[in-house]
Amino acid sequence: MSTIATEFNLADYYLFDRIQEGLGDRTAIRFGERSYTYATVAQKALKTANLLSKSGLNSGDRVYLVLPDMPPFAWAFFGALKAGGTVAMGNPLSKAADLIYVTNYIQARVVITTEGVADALRPLLNAHPCPPTLFVVPDASTMDDPERKIDTTECLATALDGLQANGVFPASYMDSPAIWLFTSGSTGRPKAAMHCHRDFYFNTERYAKATIGYQADDVCVSVPRLFFGYATGTNLMFPFAVGACAALFTEKPTAEKIAWAITYYSASVLTNVPTLMGRLLDADQQSPLDFSSLRFSLSAGEALPPALLDRWLARFDVPVYDGIGSAEMFHIYLTNRPGDIKPGSLGRPVEGYQLKILSADAEGPGAAEVDTGDPGVLWIKGDSVASGYWLDRDKSWTTFHGHWCRSGDLFRRDEDGYYWFCGRADQLLKVSGQWVSPLEIEHCLAEHPLVAEAAVIGVKVNDLMSTRAFIEIRTTASEDLADELKDFVRTNLAKYKYPREIVFVDELPRNDRGKVDKKALKND
Repeated sequence: MSTIATEFNLADYYLFDRIQEGLGDRTAIRFGERSYTYATVAQKALKTANLLSKSGLNSGDRVYLVLPDMPPFAWAFFGALKAGGTVAMGNPLSKAADLIYVTNYIQARVVITTEGVADALRPLLNAHPCPPTLFVVPDASTMDDPERKIDTTECLATALDGLQANGVFPASYMDSPAIWLFTSGSTGRPKAAMHCHRDFYFNTERYAKATIGYQADDVCVSVPRLFFGYATGTNLMFPFAVGACAALFTEKPTAEKIAWAITYYSASVLTNVPTLMGRLLDADQQSPLDFSSLRFSLSAGEALPPALLDRWLARFDVPVYDGIGSAEMFHIYLTNRPGDIKPGSLGRPVEGYQLKILSADAEGPGAAEVDTGDPGVLWIKGDSVASGYWLDRDKSWTTFHGHWCRSGDLFRRDEDGYYWFCGRADQLLKVSGQWVSPLEIEHCLAEHPLVAEAAVIGVKVNDLMSTRAFIEIRTTASEDLADELKDFVRTNLAKYKYPREIVFVDELPRNDRGKVDKKALKND
């Protein structure tokens, strides 16, 4: 890995260096029938940087991008970084109240979003004593051309028209603030993990290039949306770092849409999640899918049941590099990889990261590790660690310990050095005096041929902890099936681990990261 310079900007590393390398004519983005070269994206990013500077953006000011997966996301993202701004990203499908909360929380100086979102936000923004500057792009659902101009003085495309693709911008340094990534907010409001420029460089070099092996001729498609750090990496930063192509679409990433995108774009890299793996397999049973263009698929965001992986490999023969990352570490630090896959495990540490498994009550990374094979809380050390949470010093102190980050995830390490996810430390349940892992029950249920997906939570019954399984099934619900599934768990796990109650659902609720929203299940 090359040495990073003290003066360093991610916009140069991911985008403008490709121009210096003579790759300006390569396709950087495909968006349906349209395509955009690196030179075009670079030109628009420079104009965006100019616009933001002229609008009063100062070094470190936050630019909040609330955009779907469309080309303007790229030039807004890199333009904000080039201008010295700090990028934060939000889900355009979120409620206006949630977006305003984040806007106020991060003290955004600029908001860039779509017409529909802007219309919902504008009354709330205008009520603020110092509202952020607003720039707007057309709604993806009402147009085919992402550069179509709209009749408003806030139109981003119109504002860029009269600007030059050049300028002198404030110097950025490897430790300057760059991007703030949000935690999932499973236990409350999402927190912003503050990252500097070097964090993304480190993980891109170690994970994307050295471990997974992104290539210049790759075409990348993603299930998670670009506002989620998992996909910002795999479907924008990582392909741009090697001169590859990001293939985008704005529609909901259903199995049908993902299958279309893989075929239409001849995708070689698929950023996936276990839920969509199952949906794609179900869709394939209705009409065979052709995934012959794929070199590999990534999986992260939630646990990948071994039974699901077996089904995927048997049908498509596309390797899945299952890994785990977090907002606190930017991206994946532990993964399976080409030529080194241990099904069911999350592989081995990415080179450059150091991992420890400590007892739940360990107060710092200097504590003794648990014995091999025993579960404990995973701690991570690596140069992509965030500096802390914005406006939350107390929580920062419990999570970040210098170079180390306490993940809150339970893992065990086997004798060969592979790591196995055991669930969240704060989600273990004590039922009938015995500790129960919801994840273990979920994986067991997933092996039943009639179960599409399951989520297990703890509920209080007569002041005693019990287990309730919410299950999507491939057949008609019945009491007999519920009893069959309970017996299935009793047969395959210790008898006390069976779910005491089973609730059949049409679809499990999900948060804006695509993970099953267990908080919503508990509130039902």
